[in-house]
Amino acid sequence: MAGIYIHIPFCRQACSYCDFYFITRKQLIPDFVDSLVNEIRSYEGKHYCDETIQTVYLGGGTPSLLTEAQLKHIFASLYETFRIEPLEITMELNPDDVTPEYLNSIKNLGITRASIGIQSFRPELLSFMHRAHTREEAIQALEALEKTDFPDFSADLIYGNPGQTVEMLQEDIEQLLVFNPPHISAYSLTIEPKTRIGKQVELGRVKPPDDDEVSVHFDLLRNLLENAGMQQYEVSNFSIPGREAIHNSNYWNHHNYLGLGPAAHSFWQQDGTAVRWVNKADIKSYLKGEPGDYMAERETLEPVTLAEERLMLGLRTKKGVEPSILDKQYGYTFSSAQHNWIYSQAERGTLIFENGVLKLTPDGLKICDLLVVDLLTKR
Repeated sequence: MAGIYIHIPFCRQACSYCDFYFITRKQLIPDFVDSLVNEIRSYEGKHYCDETIQTVYLGGGTPSLLTEAQLKHIFASLYETFRIEPLEITMELNPDDVTPEYLNSIKNLGITRASIGIQSFRPELLSFMHRAHTREEAIQALEALEKTDFPDFSADLIYGNPGQTVEMLQEDIEQLLVFNPPHISAYSLTIEPKTRIGKQVELGRVKPPDDDEVSVHFDLLRNLLENAGMQQYEVSNFSIPGREAIHNSNYWNHHNYLGLGPAAHSFWQQDGTAVRWVNKADIKSYLKGEPGDYMAERETLEPVTLAEERLMLGLRTKKGVEPSILDKQYGYTFSSAQHNWIYSQAERGTLIFENGVLKLTPDGLKICDLLVVDLLTKR
């Protein structure tokens, strides 16, 4: 299984927490679409086209700023270039762009899954995050998804905001659950240094919640979602069984994917060689450059690096990872120190090692990043 990720870097305004590559000059969108189509077509005749593409993901930025005609142009070039047999085509949407008419238009283009960035329903938190939409627009967008009977959708929430109480978070979750979402991605607010929030924290104007407060938020989130019939299948992702995100699951399983657009990442394994590369995070270069000039960095990955990535990604999911696969595919085996660490963590209740599968418990998933770093440094 392979996928394609397309980065649409345009936004109406900068969210205060976001450190993804984006620009606000929407007048560049027509030229960007032309350059994107050129990049897509630059893959014609290459070995990447030999593999069936089963997922496509339009992320950003704000893909919903594109018109139906622009999206149609992009998809036409994709189908002309690649062998696409889609199981899932996802598009990120901002609530303020969502109308029944727009949803019907993208559904007709083949979009099967909408990923909508709600983040919160509370006006003060939306203002703090510098989101472009209002509470009312978020609710209207969810109503439009219901009205159009959209095939599938996911909604994003952010918890652990400064000043966000447990009661505020509970109201957000309960409001979202009114619409019976099949999938929710919930992220703890991350303070990135170069973002607006990062600068406010550095200047002492904003105090982020401590780890214990964030932990309480997460426990509430998980309990409410599980009570609603949703299962946590990855650290930040919950779904009704059978409605997990296929494209993102491909990342966690080390499947091949191509990244198109400025700042997009790609990963490809073939004939025993694994390569990762990233496009330049520069719209001027992207609009002017030839397809061969898009790339900023390229790295051939050693087996031990691949094994550690597979271990890290697998432990983020409820399925865990099979050490035998790490050995078979990458020649990676646990050291005696790692085995001792695994047994000690099993006694503490943070992980389980049974039937040849290593996976974190619910308590372990709460501190997944810490545990993975600890495990990898024991080798």
